[in-house]
Amino acid sequence: MRPPAIILAGFLRCLLAALLITLVGNCGIILAQQKTAPPQEKPKIRAITAFINLDRTQYKGQVADALKMLKRGQTILESRGYQVQTIRIATQPFPEYTKGLTTEQAVAFFKQYDALAGTEKFAASIGPAMLNAGDSDSQADLLAEILSNTKTLNASLVVAGDDGVRWSAVGAAARVMKKLEETEHSQGNFRFAAIAMVPPLTPFFPAAYHTGFGHQFAIALESANVVAASFKGAPDLATAKQRLTDLLASSAFDIEHHAGRIDQDTGWTYMGIDLSPAPSPPENASIGAAIENLTTEPVGMSGTLTAAATITAAVKDVKVKQTGYSGLMLPILEDSRLAQRWSEGHLSLDALLSYSAVCGTGLDTVPLPGDISAEQLSLIIGDMASLAVKWHKPLSARLLPVLGKGWGELTEFDNPFLVNAKLQPLDIK
Repeated sequence: MRPPAIILAGFLRCLLAALLITLVGNCGIILAQQKTAPPQEKPKIRAITAFINLDRTQYKGQVADALKMLKRGQTILESRGYQVQTIRIATQPFPEYTKGLTTEQAVAFFKQYDALAGTEKFAASIGPAMLNAGDSDSQADLLAEILSNTKTLNASLVVAGDDGVRWSAVGAAARVMKKLEETEHSQGNFRFAAIAMVPPLTPFFPAAYHTGFGHQFAIALESANVVAASFKGAPDLATAKQRLTDLLASSAFDIEHHAGRIDQDTGWTYMGIDLSPAPSPPENASIGAAIENLTTEPVGMSGTLTAAATITAAVKDVKVKQTGYSGLMLPILEDSRLAQRWSEGHLSLDALLSYSAVCGTGLDTVPLPGDISAEQLSLIIGDMASLAVKWHKPLSARLLPVLGKGWGELTEFDNPFLVNAKLQPLDIK
């Protein structure tokens, strides 16, 4: 019989060998998973948006206070590896702080505010016209004058709410678009949207506004690269969706943690994050290309609506404090692949509206022939608003009719955030 010490030593050697085999096997599994998992893409941050209750008598001090918070936030997030594209300031609806002014006085004030935004390098939204049902369409006329006479200000006009579609506001929004068509390169409409069911505290422009006391902020993502990485090589829809949720959640929880620090450091209240996967500037990350990673077909072909629903469902599954649209964005002229597919005729207004039924944001940066009438624009805006009311979801219409251009011609925008595309014939009469 062997001595007990020898038996124990043999047992320990066998146990150690078994543990080593198990460890090596587990390492092999981990390595295999690393080979098949998508890269850990990090989204950019499209905007940190501050919401202020603007007072014309002290707006410069209010802006300085907001910028202090925004720059602190930018420093914190960039020190953690997030690239912050823009800092932004949005106000309550502008008619609330232009009461008693003539049109000339209001335009003069906003020229000063526009100049301040340019000097201090922040993007500015002055909130919506016609926020409430029954508001006078003179607010729309004033808004058209303000945007026509400024270079960077953003604004919107509310065309639907819990009370339904507001048809007088739909017509007013169409008239604003026709007025802004006359701006340089017809680019004034890039800074204007007709919005339906869009809540306050949305960090994306031009829809951003608030209705409370202000001193709040929200964050918007730019994460088309994360969608592309999640979908590339995914064997099925379920895997693609789970990958996207996991990757977005990884960054969103981290950003939310740092937003809490900004809140504590500055005293500004954090209101949430809009996880809508917006594309990067035209020649970089494309949401259109990301969708094509999943469908293996051009955007606009069968499968696109399923991809849109999959992306939005993945976004909704991320359990952070969400605000704004929080759904897929398909901005035609802000995305090189989408602009290409529009030019090729794969995408249309009706197709974009059908995708909007399962995602956000509606009709975004859609180029239109310059001879489109206000009545035709009203039909398009009305379709968007009807869809938003039906499904009780935030949608908007940012339409860009191009003065002097007809279908088949190429747009000539010179904005670095816009891609030029071929104008398509209208599918409305």
